[in-house]
Amino acid sequence: MPHSTLPHAPHYVPAPGAKEDLDYADLAVIDLAKASTPAGRTELASEVKAALLEHGFFYVINHGYSQTQTERMFDIADVPFSGVPEEEKQVYAGTMKQTGSYQGYKLRQYWHIDAGVFDQLEHYNVNRDITKRAHPEALRPFLPEIKEFARHNHYDILHPILRLIALSLELPEDALVDIHRYDAVGETYGRSLNIPITVLSSAHYRPRNRYLPVRFMKYYPRSEEEEQKTGNVWLKGHTDFGSITILWSQPVAALQIQTRDGNWRWIRHVENALVVNAGDALDFLTGSFYKGTIHRVVQPPLSQQAYTRLGLFYFVMPDDAVKLIPLSESPVLQRAGIHRRCADADAPTMEEWRRARTSAYGQSELKKTAEEGVEEEVINGVVVRHYN
Repeated sequence: MPHSTLPHAPHYVPAPGAKEDLDYADLAVIDLAKASTPAGRTELASEVKAALLEHGFFYVINHGYSQTQTERMFDIADVPFSGVPEEEKQVYAGTMKQTGSYQGYKLRQYWHIDAGVFDQLEHYNVNRDITKRAHPEALRPFLPEIKEFARHNHYDILHPILRLIALSLELPEDALVDIHRYDAVGETYGRSLNIPITVLSSAHYRPRNRYLPVRFMKYYPRSEEEEQKTGNVWLKGHTDFGSITILWSQPVAALQIQTRDGNWRWIRHVENALVVNAGDALDFLTGSFYKGTIHRVVQPPLSQQAYTRLGLFYFVMPDDAVKLIPLSESPVLQRAGIHRRCADADAPTMEEWRRARTSAYGQSELKKTAEEGVEEEVINGVVVRHYN
């Protein structure tokens, strides 16, 4: 689309970088420019394997968007928050607890964080099919760009990453691509796949496209009283429930991961890079070979505490009908040993897992464990842990 035809969006001015010397995690950088050749993919697959085993987080560069294109998407991402009146936001509020879907707004103070304190973040979620529901008036001119952004994330970023993960498991390159469809509604299960049919809920696999992968999210500063009550934690340590999450890097330091030594370390902002992390679905599918990474959001350092934190995400999960059981035909998993989170017969489908996790998050009663700072809940017979 020529630049002259684009609708005007107020420019979002990001916060300056953190001035503090923070304890950053040392994450691998995956250069997708190398993925165009078989030799390059083999090299990158080894790098992705090491990154997923070490931290479950890595950066991606050369993802196909210029700095200017990325800035434009952050301008658009801010529109649902700065350009929509509060009363109109209520009209487009999601029904997470009732339906297990985030479609529309997740408004502030919906999730309970700790000690009677509720969250101060809101997000707006858009289905890949932008016609699924109506959108706030201010956002409507940008829907074609959002649609193109979703397609770019899926085909030009996600698919190369999924191929690298498959290669790292010594599976056919498209083994994971074929169960992460974009718009293959109504098509039957791909015959080229070498994954046993038991991975799916039925032999006549019909991918569904109900999840809302594009998310714009904005964190707002909290009161000192709320910070004290929650120990400066804005979002408790958790794992994402999809296969991977793609976060477009932004400068406000607040995201931390729990590294293998049990310490919390910050994620550094890398200009025009992506931050990719593993989630529950990948954990299920790989028999915990690639574990969902525990991460949390905390109050930014002092130099950035006066700023809001705008996030731009693409959430990834297998198609709804996929049954979350290990890909046991992987030679890598066979050698490493497969650790199931539940019996195969009891394993949820992706739809069951996402609905249950979405409905419960921030709404259910968590039980303290003997491990300090760890709480648990049971979802679909599977233990889910939260870390504070």
